[in-house]
Amino acid sequence: MRHMWSSINVEKEPVKVLVTGAAGQIGYALMPLIARGVMLGPNQPVTIHMLDIEQAAEALHGVKMELIDGTFPLLRGVVATTDVVEACSDVNIAIMLAGIPRTEGMERKDVMSRNVSIYKAQASALEQHAADDCKVLVVANPANTNALILKEFAPSIPEKNITCLTRLDHNRALGQIAEKLKVQVNDVKNIIIWGNHSSTQYPDVNHATVTTSSDERSSGERSVRHLIADDKWLNTEFITTIQQRGAAIIKARKLSSALSAASAACDHMRDWVLGTPEGTWVSMGVCSDGSYGIEPGLIYSFPVTCQNGEWSIVQGLKIDEFSRVKMDATASELLEEKSLAYSCLG
Repeated sequence: MRHMWSSINVEKEPVKVLVTGAAGQIGYALMPLIARGVMLGPNQPVTIHMLDIEQAAEALHGVKMELIDGTFPLLRGVVATTDVVEACSDVNIAIMLAGIPRTEGMERKDVMSRNVSIYKAQASALEQHAADDCKVLVVANPANTNALILKEFAPSIPEKNITCLTRLDHNRALGQIAEKLKVQVNDVKNIIIWGNHSSTQYPDVNHATVTTSSDERSSGERSVRHLIADDKWLNTEFITTIQQRGAAIIKARKLSSALSAASAACDHMRDWVLGTPEGTWVSMGVCSDGSYGIEPGLIYSFPVTCQNGEWSIVQGLKIDEFSRVKMDATASELLEEKSLAYSCLG
């Protein structure tokens, strides 16, 4: 006779998660979140593949040592390597943190050129060695254009499986609205980040709502714009605060926003794999299908819902004139970046 509990604790197959640039600050913040189940859920075992350059090999080994010392129940193995083939082998999820940041005195074309070469090479490695269903999240800047290059040079990876991180901007916008209204951040939803993860991005609150529940009779969802009742703030200071938040954190910390970026990467992947809550959308940089007049093929941030591991762009939202101008401006910057990237490819 079969024991009644025998089929309950069948362990899932471990998901192989690649993190490039893993010895860096975001990688260091991200590793325990993946290992603890924050990204893929409390019942999903993981194997972490960490990749970095030769100069970071010793630091990478140190991170591996800490992961072992963390005794994470879901962690089934750690690969720490400088070999891109070993790192990419059979991975189901790839978090791309590796990239050359722009430093003082560096020309825009120089930083683009170096990142284009990195993402062209990594696209090739993923295409040849990753699992067929590999989901890719590009975090390193310029994130949208790095993702675009990866898409171009990994044609066998479905373009719907290549995304970039604008969830950090989305979360920043939720945080600012919650602070302004003195509500819980979980009560704010359906903000949108349109466009590029850059200072031209457009944080849009026109469709955002707040759940109010002061008592049972008055509970419900109310418009953020109506509750704040300050169009001037929403159309100026709020937008620039989100656009420049990364720079403000660097000024304060003298380091980039690693903690919140790692958290946002987990949010992005968790919602993509496990689904968005009913009635809620999130912002993801995805391949445009022409929705909202954005050129098809660009990696552009849209509002999306996710179900069964697939994202879908939210359709039918009313776009006012102010929003249209902002959305087109960030699309224009992405088209410029695309041209610059292609010129770097020669």
